[in-house]
Amino acid sequence: MSTTQPIRDREALQRFKNYYLLEDSNYRNYALIVTGLNTALRINDILHLTWNKVFEGDRIRNHIELKEQKTGKTNRILLNMELRGVLAHYGAQSRLQRPKDNPYLFFSHRKTGNPLSRYQAYRIIRHAAEMVGLGGNISCHSLRKTFGYYAWKQGIPPAMLMCIFNHSSYQITRRYLCIDQDDKDDVFSNIQL
Repeated sequence: MSTTQPIRDREALQRFKNYYLLEDSNYRNYALIVTGLNTALRINDILHLTWNKVFEGDRIRNHIELKEQKTGKTNRILLNMELRGVLAHYGAQSRLQRPKDNPYLFFSHRKTGNPLSRYQAYRIIRHAAEMVGLGGNISCHSLRKTFGYYAWKQGIPPAMLMCIFNHSSYQITRRYLCIDQDDKDDVFSNIQL
């Protein structure tokens, strides 16, 4: 069984992220991917976000607060400016399409009152990855791992990432970062003693 990977190449990440914005116009799918990349939440937690967790009336909240389904731990996440802009546009666009009896931000068109399924989210992410030429093991969890990988590359301490991910051990966080030989080579090539 292969391990889900983060998207390490910045250009490929931008093509992947913008696929449903620029290539295959579907703003819901674009918002789903941007939400995953900017919140580091597990896909199940993203799919179970409700409108009232993200919006207060027509206004986007500064933070979302939720109880993670896997860990049962409470997590409070700041919505950064990019994500706030995407969600504001998505909210304005979706309010007219959203069934009144469906509270979910990423709602299912097929099953009334339900969120988008995990399998459909996987298909959305895999399709974008394949269309922009990302091979390998890209899945829903790649969004979360990509957040961690770039945060680590930008100097965020692993202890902070452990806290953000709500991991119980440093070893789990270390595996999440998917540090490979190229990353180790970068360290050795940039150290001047």
